[in-house]
Amino acid sequence: MKFLAITLIVHAPDPVTGVLKPTHDRFREVIDNAVFAEEIGFDGFGVGERHERPFISSSPPVVLSHIAALTSRIRLFTAVTTLSLLDPVRAYEDYATLDHLSDGRLDLIIGKGNGTAQRELFQVTPEDQWERNAESYELFRRIWRQDKVTAEPRFRPELTAAEVWPRPYQQPVRVWHGSATSRESVDLAARYGDPLFSANVTNPIEPYAELVRYYRERWTHYGHDSAQAVVGAGTAGYYAARTSQEAIASYRPVFEGQLAFQKRLGLEPVFTTLEDFVERSSALIGSPQQVIDKVHRYHEQFGHSVLHLQADASGLGDARHRASLELFQSDIAPVLRRDIPDPPFPWAPVLAAPRPVDF
Repeated sequence: MKFLAITLIVHAPDPVTGVLKPTHDRFREVIDNAVFAEEIGFDGFGVGERHERPFISSSPPVVLSHIAALTSRIRLFTAVTTLSLLDPVRAYEDYATLDHLSDGRLDLIIGKGNGTAQRELFQVTPEDQWERNAESYELFRRIWRQDKVTAEPRFRPELTAAEVWPRPYQQPVRVWHGSATSRESVDLAARYGDPLFSANVTNPIEPYAELVRYYRERWTHYGHDSAQAVVGAGTAGYYAARTSQEAIASYRPVFEGQLAFQKRLGLEPVFTTLEDFVERSSALIGSPQQVIDKVHRYHEQFGHSVLHLQADASGLGDARHRASLELFQSDIAPVLRRDIPDPPFPWAPVLAAPRPVDF
């Protein structure tokens, strides 16, 4: 099993202290967390993309490029690239450049994205967002693989023998499809033989497990080898301590602060008590053995081989959060790596063969 640390770069008051860090400090925190994740043995680090409050993750290629310059091994993920909002030509240019700067350590997780404010910012409607997502991905995919592209897309100007530079370092880049609530993204992933990443954050396991089953059904429907279907899954929270009592006591103020923040935003919480959150959500809160057991329970439903944890302290405080991540790497990850297989593809980059260029 492989493990990612992921941040959506939420810029909001600390759920426990109420302190709002300056924007500059919040970005520095993200960079420091990525370097730390590599140091303690995480396989990947992901940066989200949002274009609305309370997020400042509007430019993941820039953030990931900076992380690439400070790291050498960890794979760099987008979580997610909102292709329904983006020009796929411009998105390709950004990510092909990042692919080179990172020496081929880039993985993309794509999705349509959520949120009314960011849809309105880019003039995307609920009626056309899925078509935009599929069209943008199909064009992005062609540009990555072909030196010249001719296409008549619906949502951007047509291309005629268009050359888009730079040509990529990896051939091809691995693209995961982020899945939260809809079958459209699941079907798109299965159609192209791409891995799926289940959000697995907001609700109990059932709706996510149903989508994963649908993905595997569509995978075989499109003629792919069932053994090659790959699923990743998120977690709603993480904190491990030597005893379950210590973990629960330490996490309770964090949960209560997050609950209050959701209510201020006018959101209806799915889990109204910490005990329910620990029991029915995907959050991994408890002793190392409890975390291991819960990942195994989810694996029985998902068959996933990649797992993400939150990179941000989010109320725990940096020292406590980092100690918990170190505990994950020392006591939890080795067991899960032993028990659950890795994805059936190489984690190292697949590099493009040199090609002649006509000038």
